[in-house]
Amino acid sequence: MWFKNLQVYRLPANWDMSVERLEEQLAKKPFHPCGSQDMESRGWLSPLGNEVLAHAVGGQWLVCLGFEHRLLPSAVVKQEADERAEELAEQQGFKLGRKQLKELREQVTQELMPRAFTRRRRMFAWIDPVNGWLVVDAASQSKAEDMLEQLRHTLDSFPLTLLRTELSPMSAMADWLAGGEAPDGFTIDQDCELRSVAEDKAAVRYARHPLEGDDVKGHLEAGKLPTRLALTFDDRISFVLTEKLEIKRLDFLDIVRDQVGEADKDDAEALFNAEFALMTGELAHLLPAVVAALGGELAGTPAQTNAVSAELPRLQADKRVAQAVTADDPPF
Repeated sequence: MWFKNLQVYRLPANWDMSVERLEEQLAKKPFHPCGSQDMESRGWLSPLGNEVLAHAVGGQWLVCLGFEHRLLPSAVVKQEADERAEELAEQQGFKLGRKQLKELREQVTQELMPRAFTRRRRMFAWIDPVNGWLVVDAASQSKAEDMLEQLRHTLDSFPLTLLRTELSPMSAMADWLAGGEAPDGFTIDQDCELRSVAEDKAAVRYARHPLEGDDVKGHLEAGKLPTRLALTFDDRISFVLTEKLEIKRLDFLDIVRDQVGEADKDDAEALFNAEFALMTGELAHLLPAVVAALGGELAGTPAQTNAVSAELPRLQADKRVAQAVTADDPPF
């Protein structure tokens, strides 16, 4: 259980939700496969494949949204409808009108729908009720919106704001590259994208290339700004920060993953819990550090009165890993 991409949102400090209530409300909209005439179906699945929809480990929650889509390309429908239209035209002696063609395509769609293949996928979200984070494992904000929309339709109350910081990621990354130094706790890696703010949108991409050279500074001086920058935090987590404050290509390094070594590899649930506990502890340490590097949260953002210190999340994570590995019963 390791997230690959982070879309980060803020919950208010006074959000009144328990894992029991969350479970009850998710159960009202469980996942069901597509019906014979449904193009898409979505609903809540158990992250572990059991009956529990709100999986909890050490006060951290995980939810899973399931999707099923029917694969019925419009080109297939059009081809079948056009062939039938030609046959009808020969029988009638004249071509079908626009309205008849539309009705024919709708008829073909209904006939082909039950025979179409389906594709399923899952999307995970981590809810940290202690520190007020909601993080969706999605490659873009538009994809994460599927998760947020379903949560809005499911929960009685779901106050949420997008994480915003005093400094824009683009300007902060430009300062780091120009000065050749990352903020405390971070190191600059060797991947970067610089894009011009002019109309031509000229872009330069570096991959596995040192970024401290004069060529990078020359692009900055010419008006290009960083839209992506690879960083490593505390020698434990590597990632790419984007201009939209997205965290992509998240990679927990061996020093982190090796801590799961005590989990029983033959016990899938114990391994899942240990990885989830370790991941959430590391992210609870990373996210405040990213916010601090960007000047803190934007004034007016709802205060998180129960925010923890920088070191506490990792200590809590170690405790949760130990509990997940040694507990005889599931922690929920």
